[in-house]
Amino acid sequence: MRALLAIALREFAAFFRSAAGWIICALFALLSAVVFLVGFVPGEPATMRLFFVLAGWLTLLIAPAISMRLLAEERRTGTLETLASAPVSDWAVAFGKALGGWACFLTILTPTLVFVVVLERVADPERGPIVAGYLGLALLGLTLIAMGLFFSSLTRSQVAALLATAFVALLSQAAATLGAQAAGRAGMGWLQQTLYALALAPRMEDFGKGVVDTGHVVFFLATSVWFTSLTAMSLEMRRWR
Repeated sequence: MRALLAIALREFAAFFRSAAGWIICALFALLSAVVFLVGFVPGEPATMRLFFVLAGWLTLLIAPAISMRLLAEERRTGTLETLASAPVSDWAVAFGKALGGWACFLTILTPTLVFVVVLERVADPERGPIVAGYLGLALLGLTLIAMGLFFSSLTRSQVAALLATAFVALLSQAAATLGAQAAGRAGMGWLQQTLYALALAPRMEDFGKGVVDTGHVVFFLATSVWFTSLTAMSLEMRRWR
């Protein structure tokens, strides 16, 4: 556990020591502000529901940008071999890097709490949906960080890792949504429900409404553990080559 936390802290510090890290922070702050303003309509009920849905799509870009360097940079510079020779298990490396990347995402997300303060100054929003929405974003970020970490373990190119993560996330979302619609038209309700359960957007919509479904939480956590475990196995395979 100590090694895992040390790796997480190392990744967290490395992210904020880099210029790219601060560029990602600034980009997320700017885009999230735009998203908040789009969803905030004077005279309408005070809610951040649209913000959380749109911020979920924004996370599809930001989370892979955070995770793209976690292992790809190590492979490019050759420090992955040094890390592999250290008395640390590949599982500790994988989960430590995932935890460090998630900590970076949560730190970037924190300034958006200003929007909650602004909203409470001009209206009286329900806090339940806001808390649920942030929980949904945190879980989505964790899942995409874990996915990006896996693709980062397969390449030396950070850009390739970013594009692969974003592509797979968007493709799975589109395939699940379109497949569910096709299954519904074909009268295959069971298949429609199965495919719909794989889509990310409906889950974020539920969180934005204040619905904390245990199934959604389990889905995000299980998917995160699965991709991080794949990363650990990828590192183990590299060790035996």
